[in-house]
Amino acid sequence: MILSRYERMIARRYLLPGKGEAFIFLVAGISLVAVMLGVAALVIVMSVMNGFRAELFDKIVGLNGHAVVQGIGGRIPDWRDMVRTAQATPGVTSATPMIEQPLMTSYNGRVEAVLVRGMRIQDIRGNQTISTKVVMGSLASLAPGSGKIAIGSRLADALGAQVGSEISLISPQGQTTPFGTVPRIVSYTVGAIFEIGVYDYDKAYVIMPMEDAQTLLLLGDSVGMIEVQTVDPDRVATILAPLADKIGRRAVIADWRQMNAQLFEALAVERVAMFTVLSIIILVAVFNILSSLIMLVRAKTRDIAILRTMGATRVGLIRIFMVVGTTIGALGIVAGLILGFIFLYYRQGVVNFVQFVTGQNLWDPAIRFLTELPSKTDPVEIVVIALMALVFSFLATLYPAFKAASTDPVQVLRYE
Repeated sequence: MILSRYERMIARRYLLPGKGEAFIFLVAGISLVAVMLGVAALVIVMSVMNGFRAELFDKIVGLNGHAVVQGIGGRIPDWRDMVRTAQATPGVTSATPMIEQPLMTSYNGRVEAVLVRGMRIQDIRGNQTISTKVVMGSLASLAPGSGKIAIGSRLADALGAQVGSEISLISPQGQTTPFGTVPRIVSYTVGAIFEIGVYDYDKAYVIMPMEDAQTLLLLGDSVGMIEVQTVDPDRVATILAPLADKIGRRAVIADWRQMNAQLFEALAVERVAMFTVLSIIILVAVFNILSSLIMLVRAKTRDIAILRTMGATRVGLIRIFMVVGTTIGALGIVAGLILGFIFLYYRQGVVNFVQFVTGQNLWDPAIRFLTELPSKTDPVEIVVIALMALVFSFLATLYPAFKAASTDPVQVLRYE
């Protein structure tokens, strides 16, 4: 919007009112702060929601792949052929055989439910989600027949175990006797402790060489599933359709959407709901701009009448008040973006400070899934938030601007 020289001067004068006009300046300042807080809240919440989804997706997919091929009856005897078939499918980047079975573990009288996962040694060390999250010990100590395993940090805390501790895994698939089936109990040494960052995984996972898992579970040379990675997780169903035809009824394919449908759908619904609710905060803040401009027009009625008698056009007055209101909104948007980015940068420190002041645990990993508050800023969403707030601010200027332009100088100055 191009303003003439006198229009810029008047707009600047109304944005920075002089002596005796402090109340109008205060109302405009409150409007700016309201827009700032609304924009900052929307940026912070949307970034945190995006961070939740991204962190959960990376960690879940990092452990479970984009899809898994599960054998009927929990076994895939010809897994080598199936791995080669999966790797030959266009769009598939890797196929990893593995065994996964819920068992029990005990150490020093403590018993916990665990999820034992058997993987080939090269797959364990090549998995970035596990290999980069080792906090104690080393994955290099794991080898077939070594009796070494890796466990999650939360499981280690629950058992009171550390690297070098011998824990027992209890499998219900044991020897059959005249008195029933005797559970199979095998002791293993903790060779490494990892912390993925997802509470449920750190609390339950036990990683061991695939050969040891086959021995423990009496599977022979079979595996339970094959983890598949693709070039595009969003097209996983289309990519794996040819593989589903080839494996027939020997196994079933479940992708990451099916395995975690409720979790990601809940996040998507919550994300939309939070965006809608927080957008209302910006709308309320924009009404402050509307009220401050109405007050400004009422206070400047005599000045507007004089400007009209000096030759100011109605269009010129409309532009002046539109610029005043839009400038307040724009400054609030910029301040809100800066405040939001500052909060996101120090988000964990803010959470820790609030926990220290209140004495409450605001971030319990058992409830929040993740051990730290995540954040991922989407540039497209930031632009949408800024444009939305700017459009709302512009719309709020229309009524006061047209009201000012409709001022009749004859009526106002009749008794001057």
